Amino acid sequence: MEWIEVPEEGLTLRQVRAITARNQSESEAIRQRVEHILQAVQERGDEALKEFTAIFDGPFLDSFLVTEEEIDAAVAAVGSDFMAVLEEAAANIRTYHERQVETTWMDTFRPGVRLGAKFTPIQRVGVYVPGGTAAYPSTVLMDIIPAHVAGVPSIAVFTPPKKDGSVNPYILAAARVAGATEIYKAGGAQGVAAAAFGTESIPPVFKIVGPGNAYVAMAKRLVFGTVGIDMIAGPSEVGVLADDTANPVWVAADLLAQAEHDARAAVFLVTPSRALAEKVEAEVRRQLDELPRRDIAAPSVEQYGKIFVTKDMNQAVEVMNLIAPEHLELDTADAEALAGDIVNAGAIFIGPYTPEPIGDYFAGPNHTLPTMGTAAFSSPLGVYDFVKRSSLLQYDKEAFEAVAEKVMAFANVEGLQAHGLAVKRRMDHE
Repeated sequence: MEWIEVPEEGLTLRQVRAITARNQSESEAIRQRVEHILQAVQERGDEALKEFTAIFDGPFLDSFLVTEEEIDAAVAAVGSDFMAVLEEAAANIRTYHERQVETTWMDTFRPGVRLGAKFTPIQRVGVYVPGGTAAYPSTVLMDIIPAHVAGVPSIAVFTPPKKDGSVNPYILAAARVAGATEIYKAGGAQGVAAAAFGTESIPPVFKIVGPGNAYVAMAKRLVFGTVGIDMIAGPSEVGVLADDTANPVWVAADLLAQAEHDARAAVFLVTPSRALAEKVEAEVRRQLDELPRRDIAAPSVEQYGKIFVTKDMNQAVEVMNLIAPEHLELDTADAEALAGDIVNAGAIFIGPYTPEPIGDYFAGPNHTLPTMGTAAFSSPLGVYDFVKRSSLLQYDKEAFEAVAEKVMAFANVEGLQAHGLAVKRRMDHE
């Protein structure tokens, strides 16, 4: 891990960005390949989707839609014990997200003037779920349940099939628990294309959410505008803000829990305690040797692991706010009070008994979070991502006449004569 001695005067945003920089592997070669896939699926529909699925995932499919029988078999395969875990996690996630629901409102602001906002769920969304050899049932729950709570009537899951044409049973079981209306065996850039443009057998969606590899991220970037997207997710990260009361064994374990996600995942320790930093680094080295996914976690720690040593806790908070981590753990004597000083973080885990995996799987808040510093301006996935807001405006005759001349004055200044006439004709021809 790289050590950064924070100077007395602190660090600037530019300096922190340089220290924590990672690329998103969005090369021109990836862009060109994804553009080719998108165009082919848009033009040739199911035929192109079948070809790319055979090339990238293995099977040549006659149909992309997962059947009810396949889902039933998946539920049986995962077993009643894990189904109970899924159901409990889903209930926690649903309860949390129900607090985010907004309702349509309209109020009288001035005599004769009623204004408001109408909240309407997006009518069809696509949820991308990484698949193949991997299984992320937690992501299925996190990305479908907020849409379901928002009232989205049509929620389609897109996930790559395995080589035998099946879908990971944990994904299917989680999709049933979460409330998906359809599941398609279509992954990668070609799955994003099918969701965005539609094919003969797959109706298009209005918005695509969910994580994926560099090809999926590029595809989402390129179809944005045709459909909405949640975010362009980069490699994951965790920041731990700790003082000398923290347990170095636990801190090291939490850093490695994030490092095992991806060789480009980043882990940050920010602390005013040099003694703690030294113990944590030693523990990271020791615990790495025990990890089954050491080949992934080790390059993450070596290339993107950073230890910032600050003059005091105030400076540590300043540095962490500049990093704006996806996940932020507060492991200090006054963790709950310190949370009030955090302005940039995707999710804040308060105290030593709230490790990041609790949020990944079970607590309730969403684990689809802004990465690579984007927590400085964006938010976790939530019900609000699946709802559109429309403004409501209503003037009565007297209120209209009271402002008509002022509105025409604006129109004249901007040279928009038809705007002014739309008002004037009402005044002239009642």
